[in-house]
Amino acid sequence: MMRKVVGIALALLLVIFAAGVWAADIEGKIQQVDTSGRVIVLEDGTRLWAAEGLAMDNLKEGTKVKASYEERDGRNILTGIQVSE
Repeated sequence: MMRKVVGIALALLLVIFAAGVWAADIEGKIQQVDTSGRVIVLEDGTRLWAAEGLAMDNLKEGTKVKASYEERDGRNILTGIQVSE
């Protein structure tokens, strides 16, 4: 049973690495918002591109956010974002 679980876990890791996609979370304050390019830049310089369908209306400069993203084709693609208090 344990060997099967380890085998499945390793197979999943291989699929993730082969696809070149990894997920991460980040917190920070928005420095710049480009709605036409669907990009936000955090104070630390991190650039995040909003995935299609992800609302950007409440994202303004100076807003603190918590964001989840995946690296795809060399870009950090937002998969979720929430405004922090």
